[in-house]
Amino acid sequence: MLATLCLLLPVAALAQQPPAEQSASAPPVTLTLRDALDRASRQNLDLATARLRRAVSQAGIRIARQIPNPTFNFTALRDTPHEGLFFDQPVEIGGKRGRRIELARQEDFLSGVEIDSLARQVRRRVREAYHTAARARAFTAQQQRALDLARRVREIAQARFEAGEVAQLEVLQADLEMARAETELAVAKQHEKVAFSELNLVLNEPPETAWELASLEELPPAVTLADLVTRAQASNSDLLRLAQEQKIEQSHRALLEAERIPTVGLQFGTDFNSPGPGGFRVGPRGQISLALPIFSRNQGELAQSQAASRVLDSEVAATRRAVAGRVEAGYYEWSTRQTEVDLYRRTLLPAVQRFEGLAEESYRAGRASLLTVLNAQHSVQQAEREYLDSLLALQTAFADLEEIVGAPLD
Repeated sequence: MLATLCLLLPVAALAQQPPAEQSASAPPVTLTLRDALDRASRQNLDLATARLRRAVSQAGIRIARQIPNPTFNFTALRDTPHEGLFFDQPVEIGGKRGRRIELARQEDFLSGVEIDSLARQVRRRVREAYHTAARARAFTAQQQRALDLARRVREIAQARFEAGEVAQLEVLQADLEMARAETELAVAKQHEKVAFSELNLVLNEPPETAWELASLEELPPAVTLADLVTRAQASNSDLLRLAQEQKIEQSHRALLEAERIPTVGLQFGTDFNSPGPGGFRVGPRGQISLALPIFSRNQGELAQSQAASRVLDSEVAATRRAVAGRVEAGYYEWSTRQTEVDLYRRTLLPAVQRFEGLAEESYRAGRASLLTVLNAQHSVQQAEREYLDSLLALQTAFADLEEIVGAPLD
């Protein structure tokens, strides 16, 4: 045990020294969960990139609006007429241009659905990072309390040793426990830095930015299963994406049907220099061309589109059932975590904290051993750690449930 104590005490001494940059850092800024969500919506780099990509699909609408360019032709022949000048202009009939524009618009709407889906994913990541950082800070405070208790117990052991009530072994054991608490506090502070760095990454803030977060015990509002299922059927990202893909396929099929009507080619111009009887120097000319839809009328493409529509219909039905099941499972997971947190609050934490206080007083009065105090301290630390874990699991379950539903729940 003495060898272990000699190893831990230098580490604990280092842990007590504050980092140089910490003393020079700016005071933390208050950051609520709503503020964090707003910052991520404005600043997150993944969202910013996706919004820039939206311009690609919007440019597709401009492409669809374009009218075919005319073709200019000039001829010079030995035959008569010797020269000719004419234009060839394709003319789309049957509503092809309008349906092409509508297809491009539906594809642009799909890009918007994908951006909204990414925004919901970022919202979940912000919730998880925010509450993970809050849990890390709460755990650091817990380790600080454990260190304070270890110091008090060490002082009591020293006083009893000096009074001749206990052996020096108890003082050494108390020193070992204090060194362990100091080491665990140093590790907790490093984990806290990692958690806040991950939060700043999601928010696109400088890594060293310090925040004052809300308590992890601020629980989300209550919701009902029936309301969640109803909202999920209307706003789940997978269902919205499939619904938009159905619209795209409908617009695609409408364009294929319009393309069965051939495009008319109008040619108009002038011929020059046709000598001889009945000849002329300048004479107009015109021509109409039309592809005959005899062999190919988009039969294969239309059959393919109809088959794709049937696949999408089946996928929508399966996804609706899957979403309902996921909402139900997520709701019961969240409800279970709520019950767990409530039990820790009402029964377990008060009991172990009372046990710890009684054990410390009994040791001070000489009615309990040091081992009893240390066991009580470990029980309290374990219970508080499990309580923090259950709070984080509750917040994570709510974040997952919100992403499944596809709409804010608070």
